[in-house]
Amino acid sequence: MSAKKRLTATEVLALLQSLDDAESDGGAGSDSDVSWSLQSSSDTDSESDSEAFIALIYVRGAQGGKGMGLVSFWSADWGYAFFKETMSRNRFQEIMRFLRFDKKETRRTRVQVNKFALVADVWEKFIQNSIACYKPSADEQLFATKARCSFIQYIASKPDKFGIKFWLAADVDTKYMVNGAPYLGKDETRMPGQRLGDSVVLKMVEPYLGKGRNITTDNFFTSLELAKALQAKKTSLVGTVNKTRRELPPRVKEQRPLLTTQVLKSNNATLTVYQCKPRKNVCILSTVHTDVAITSCHKAKPETVTYYNRTNSRFYGCR
Repeated sequence: MSAKKRLTATEVLALLQSLDDAESDGGAGSDSDVSWSLQSSSDTDSESDSEAFIALIYVRGAQGGKGMGLVSFWSADWGYAFFKETMSRNRFQEIMRFLRFDKKETRRTRVQVNKFALVADVWEKFIQNSIACYKPSADEQLFATKARCSFIQYIASKPDKFGIKFWLAADVDTKYMVNGAPYLGKDETRMPGQRLGDSVVLKMVEPYLGKGRNITTDNFFTSLELAKALQAKKTSLVGTVNKTRRELPPRVKEQRPLLTTQVLKSNNATLTVYQCKPRKNVCILSTVHTDVAITSCHKAKPETVTYYNRTNSRFYGCR
C-alpha cells in the first residue's frame, strides 16, 4: 500500500478529484438531484475512498482479472474478501461512472497539440512519481482497447491484435514500471537518421544514465550505434542483435558446429555468435564483457548468453 501511495501521490489524487467532481456536478446524463462528488463526509474519507479505489484497480490486475466481470469480484461464491472489505460494489461503480482524466471544455483544443491529451496530465504525473520513487527497466506492450483513436496499432503477434502501444521501462527483477510513453506515430523530435529503437531506449532510460548501470535489450532495440551512445553516458549495453544489421559482418549468418561460440571485437564492443541449434544461432552484443568465458554446462553457453537470459525476462533491463 505504501508503494501505491507514493505512485498515486496527493497531486494525482487531487487532479482526479477535481476532474471527477466537474463531471459529476454538470456531466451529461446525471439524473441525481444531489451534487455527486468523489468526496465523502470529510477530506480524510475522500482520500481514503480514492486510495481504496486505486488499490482495488491494482489488485484486480494482479489477480489476472482482465477477463472477469467486475461484479464477480464482489460475488459471494467467486469473489475476493479483500474487495468486499475495502469498498462496497455500488461505491466502486459510482466512482467508476464519473471517473475522468481531462476537462471536456478544453479537450478539442488540447487534442490538436497532443494526441494523448485525454489522459496526458494524469499519465505524466504518474510517470514522474514512478521515476522519483523507484530505482530502476522496457519492452513494447500493447494495451487492448475498443476505443477509436488515430494511434490504434495492429500487432499480429500479440494475443489482442488491436490496442494502444506503450514503450515501458521496468525493473529487471520485479517488472515494476518506472517510465513509459505511448506510441503516437511518427516522433517529430527524433533526430534525422536515428533508429526508432535507439531513440526509444535513450528516452526511456534517460533518468538513469551516467550512473554506471547496464541496459539489456532485445533485437528490436540493440545496435552498435546505441551501444556507443550509451557508453558515452557511462552506461553499458547487453542485447541480442538482428543478424540483418548492416554493421554486422557476413560471417554471423554462417552455420557453425552445434554449441560452438565465436567472439568478435569492435573497439569496446564484443559480439558473441553462439550456435544454439543446428540451423539457428544467436548474436549477443555486449559492452560489459571484454572477454567471454564458456560455462561448464552441457550446452557450453557463453557467459554473455547466460547474462542476457538472466537480465532480459521479456524486458530490457536497467541495472
